[in-house]
Amino acid sequence: MKQLLTALLLLTVGFAHAQENKQSKKLLRHVVLFSFKEGSTPQQLKAVTDAFAALPQKIKEIKDFEWGTNNSPESLNQGYTHCFFVSFASEKDRAVYLPHPAHLAFIEVLKPILGNVLVIDYWTEK
Repeated sequence: MKQLLTALLLLTVGFAHAQENKQSKKLLRHVVLFSFKEGSTPQQLKAVTDAFAALPQKIKEIKDFEWGTNNSPESLNQGYTHCFFVSFASEKDRAVYLPHPAHLAFIEVLKPILGNVLVIDYWTEK
């Protein structure tokens, strides 16, 4: 009986630890969509994407980063052409990122050609 109780306790502790690890693996996603002004040049677009892609090396709170351009055949993008995913481990990390000098410098590169921006933040769920 004692062995059964010990085994049950170990299973319970193991399950609780697994749940805690599952929770800690959640990421805060900062999704940014851009459309650009008519007449924006390929060189200007490259400057924007290069500047955004450089942020993870400048801001240690960024846990993951990816980006791409729209290629959906559905034509529902409403003019948005570029999507960026910036991931954080916490809301505190995002709070460091938003006013960070490197992020603000990126915004200055973006401003002259920005048409519209859409931002959505969410905690990942599986």
